[in-house]
Amino acid sequence: MTDRFNLYHYASPATFYPLAGRLIPWFAALAAIFGLIGLYIGMLVAPTDFQQGEGYRIIFIHVPASWMSMFIYLVMAFWAAIGLAFNTRLSGMMARALAPTGALMAFLSLWTGALWGKPMWGTWWVWDARLTSELILLFLYIGYMALVAAIDDPRRGDKAGGLLLLVGVVNVPIIYFSVKWWNTLHQGSSVNLAKSSMAEVMLWAMLLVALSFWMYSIAVAFARVRTLILERERNADWVKAELAGDRP
Repeated sequence: MTDRFNLYHYASPATFYPLAGRLIPWFAALAAIFGLIGLYIGMLVAPTDFQQGEGYRIIFIHVPASWMSMFIYLVMAFWAAIGLAFNTRLSGMMARALAPTGALMAFLSLWTGALWGKPMWGTWWVWDARLTSELILLFLYIGYMALVAAIDDPRRGDKAGGLLLLVGVVNVPIIYFSVKWWNTLHQGSSVNLAKSSMAEVMLWAMLLVALSFWMYSIAVAFARVRTLILERERNADWVKAELAGDRP
């Protein structure tokens, strides 16, 4: 198998670093394109909701942000499991690089949910099962970042943070299924793999914004992980060559 198709080849920070650098502009461009098209459709093309009026358009930010807050945590937990099982250096760095974006998505989910909830429910916040579990997810992100930052040895920090991620992953299905398991104020999902109750134009807008957030998350995570690689591998010969501008 050639290096191009050998995933183990890119598990090394030295080989992943240049690959990430080449991919960042592509993912950033896709994030901008999908985001502009999705927001244009959602804000200007999609029809006004007959029950919620124009205020419903916040869902084109709220729902994709909520999806990404859960998905990023699952990806971090995946990297944590790989790191703990195989002691790979890149895994912990990937989890760290994703954490700030996951926290941002969780915050956006809660903030836009509050903006939507005030006119619809008459209050900014209720201790609803889904809202509360999403708030716990934000605390998990913050707790993870605080934990890994508090440990001087990066490898020990990766292991401690990985354990926290794996323990906290149980919160993700609670968020997703909370409206089915409990009688919550939060409305159920309008989108599923089999059938959607949303108008097609609304669904396309939401999916395009979700793709934009996904591409953005990848681009930003790759940029952060490149910085982490340089910090941790600063004594390696290839990093010295990179910083000196000698690396092709």
